[in-house]
Amino acid sequence: MEDNTAISFANVGARYDNSQEVLSDVSFNISNGSFYFLSGASGAGKTTLLRLIYQLHKPSRGQIKLFGKTTNDISRDEITNLRHKMAIVFQEYSLLSHLTVFDNIALPLRVRGFPEAKIKKLVTKTLEWVGLGKYADSNPKALSGGQQQRVSVARAIIIQPAILLADEPTGNLDDENASRLMELFIQMNKMFGTTIILATHSQKLMDTYKFPVIHVENHKVSFIGKAKEKKDTTELAHKTWKGPKPQNYFSELSKQFDEIGKA
Repeated sequence: MEDNTAISFANVGARYDNSQEVLSDVSFNISNGSFYFLSGASGAGKTTLLRLIYQLHKPSRGQIKLFGKTTNDISRDEITNLRHKMAIVFQEYSLLSHLTVFDNIALPLRVRGFPEAKIKKLVTKTLEWVGLGKYADSNPKALSGGQQQRVSVARAIIIQPAILLADEPTGNLDDENASRLMELFIQMNKMFGTTIILATHSQKLMDTYKFPVIHVENHKVSFIGKAKEKKDTTELAHKTWKGPKPQNYFSELSKQFDEIGKA
């Protein structure tokens, strides 16, 4: 029987240097295509949990599996291969100011050696999808905070990741831009089947979208609510989306990735 687990933690502990554990005895399984919020007070360990998943920090004990592969003793090359299946979006955008918006989004494709002709098509379509088509040649610093965050999301979308981790991506945004960003993530989950974990302090966001919650408190992790069926996510996306029809762009992106894979 095929394993549908994207992320698995078994009795994981995490600490920095010789300090007290930030996370203790963390065990859970997250299925492919799930969407979870990640909540908890500042310093509770939300970012540490994301760092563990993205392989930026090693557990002090326990076992982590990604896509069925145990990660405890894997090589740097194997870590790189796993990260090629994942993307991370930060609250502070992490855009390169010496590159244009286009080149920021194209960067992960260039790192992977994709041909420039394919990159141009993909980046152009992705910019259309996030509503920034006319800003391709702009410097990221010339954009508003909401626009910069959409560039960051576009850079994550462009690699069509199996897992997307988002660390407080709406923290610096007003309600309108936070809502638009959530709609982008929902469509990404719907069309790509991307497993998404989104850290947030916003109770309003969690109350509005009602995805299950991974809650971090007192070094422990608990789950609130159950993972939704895909049809529920689809219905929510159709109700909330007010912009251009993103599913069309996602379909085009999927076709482009198929072409790249065959090239």
